[in-house]
Amino acid sequence: MTVTRDDVQRAATRIAGRVRRTPVLQVSPTLTLKLELLQHVGSFKPRGAFNRLLSAKEQGLLTGQGVVAASGGNAGLAAAYAARELGVPARIFVPVNAPAPKVARLRTLEADVVQVGNEYAEAYEAAAVACEESGALLVHAFDQPEVVAGQGTIGLELLEDLDNFDTVLVAVGGGGLIAGIATAIGDRARVVAVEPELAPTLARTLAAGERVDVQVGGLAADSLGARRLGELAFEAVKANSVQSVLVDEDAIVAARNELWHEYHLAVEHGAAVSYAALLSGAYQPADGERVVAIICGANTDPSTLG
Repeated sequence: MTVTRDDVQRAATRIAGRVRRTPVLQVSPTLTLKLELLQHVGSFKPRGAFNRLLSAKEQGLLTGQGVVAASGGNAGLAAAYAARELGVPARIFVPVNAPAPKVARLRTLEADVVQVGNEYAEAYEAAAVACEESGALLVHAFDQPEVVAGQGTIGLELLEDLDNFDTVLVAVGGGGLIAGIATAIGDRARVVAVEPELAPTLARTLAAGERVDVQVGGLAADSLGARRLGELAFEAVKANSVQSVLVDEDAIVAARNELWHEYHLAVEHGAAVSYAALLSGAYQPADGERVVAIICGANTDPSTLG
């Protein structure tokens, strides 16, 4: 099971007009922010969800049973949004501790919300059972070829919108985003994974040389809390020599606050980790190195901004 650049290019054609082409913010001559927090329902996830649903529709697999998804919040929002736009029902499983703003937004999207377990993995197990029983289409949060290809369209936009860049910093949970971006541009720019120290799923996988279960927690666990890296992500990071850097909780909070105070970007903790890598020095660019940080999610409580 692999994803190719051709798959990403086909996804870009398939989802055109369904997702937003998000802007970039040139912070300095050497730093650009890709504002994927401005995507529909506040994260990059609709790219993959639409590609999954539209591909299934082309094959006659999207039926009146609709879709089932498990999520810490953002993937569920994307699946619910795409399902509503395509006129099919959505049943979304989220952990009981999923952020209240994300749960409330799911309900405004007419999704049937089921809260179960304390982590994404538990919600996914319940979703898989429901999918098997109902015959609905399963939309995985990060480890399906169509989902990965959809997320990779961000990389194609970077190639079209920026004259030159050397490095892209990408937040990692289960790995769908970095798998897609690495597939799209890994032979043209360095792709660096950024993870919270309390959810080092990719870092532990790289150290072990195989996919392993990792205990996860911390401020960003609602969006970067996958206990095991996706199979597609593992193959993509190996093929593109992706490295992982870790940021601590204080760095994430500081980055999130600076994004708000300096650029008026209200982001969730998971979306701040790419910027935190730069702010904290966890990733230190070489002189003149042109860096893009993906700012990937806005589903947060603004009252918690410092």
